[in-house]
Amino acid sequence: MQITDEEGEVVAELARGIGPATNNVAEYRAAIEGLRLAADRGAREVILKADSRLLIEQLAGRFRVKSAHLQRLHEEARTEMKRFDRVRLEHVPRERNVEADRLANAGIDEWLAGEGAGYRPPDPPAELFER
Repeated sequence: MQITDEEGEVVAELARGIGPATNNVAEYRAAIEGLRLAADRGAREVILKADSRLLIEQLAGRFRVKSAHLQRLHEEARTEMKRFDRVRLEHVPRERNVEADRLANAGIDEWLAGEGAGYRPPDPPAELFER
């Protein structure tokens, strides 16, 4: 996650691994952390950019949040958004979001090298029916 100033200069970067989680959870966590960091730095207006259309549409109120675990994160993000005079939400196609992918991968690598060392994804579930 990056925070830039009005001229587009990077003023802060954050790459943090969160361990096993869905992409939606990771997107919400990054948005929340970015909003907190921007508010703590004194920003009054923000543009929240994400390659997750679901996140953007849910935060804008155009899509419902059905999942219970995402409802909590959605509420937390909306609370953080209230710290600003103006928040603009913008969907950025993944192919134009190279820096976000770089930072996400750095966070994952850091987590795997530290707290997540030895993590092994669960085995896929057994097939219910033979083929």
